[in-house]
Amino acid sequence: MNKLILKYAYPLTFALLMLLAWVVYQHLSTGIMPLAVAAVIVWPTATFLFIYFWPRLILGVYKKAALVKGFGDGPIQINTLYTQPQALFADPLHVTLPPGSSPLMSYGTNLDTLYTVGCLDLSKGSQVLHVPDMAGRYYAVQFTDPSDGTNFAYVGKRTTGTKAGDYLISGPGSKGTVPQGMKQISSPNNSVLVIGRVFVSDDSDLPNAYDLARQIQLAPPSPSRSS
Repeated sequence: MNKLILKYAYPLTFALLMLLAWVVYQHLSTGIMPLAVAAVIVWPTATFLFIYFWPRLILGVYKKAALVKGFGDGPIQINTLYTQPQALFADPLHVTLPPGSSPLMSYGTNLDTLYTVGCLDLSKGSQVLHVPDMAGRYYAVQFTDPSDGTNFAYVGKRTTGTKAGDYLISGPGSKGTVPQGMKQISSPNNSVLVIGRVFVSDDSDLPNAYDLARQIQLAPPSPSRSS
């Protein structure tokens, strides 16, 4: 369904906007307002509303799904992370298919990426993200503000390196000092979506990658180190 939406996004959007313009025309026209004028009025308004609300809607659905349904092992508790035991996507170049198989079979084959996901509530205090020593392996932890879909921070190979580390994730208005040895990530919202990715080279590497991914964890600051 998502692939169909992405493939036909432009024609679908155009059709929906024209339908909305027709509805406005039918309800507001007194014989003076032509359909073209109604379309001009509706188009920028609807486009703004779509751009503004669509990310919030999608992220809201994601958050609800994670907290209520989960990803196979039941709901994910707030301020905890769940690691997918199998990779979600595959690189078709590394997939061997039976003779005569469709290349589409390669999509969804679990080979190259493990996902770690969760939702934060910082209204009652900061959280500490711990990442293990990845020894050069590619990984990334993305922090997203669900109110507008902005990715406001990353921890990972390209931004912070692959050594072990602890990161204090604080909400807006958080006061206090950052414990020694920690780096602070300031969130613009008390609600945060966390999406982590860990590279898997092949099937034999899966246990190692899964073990490392499960070591990406959240915990409240210890009393002696709290902010």
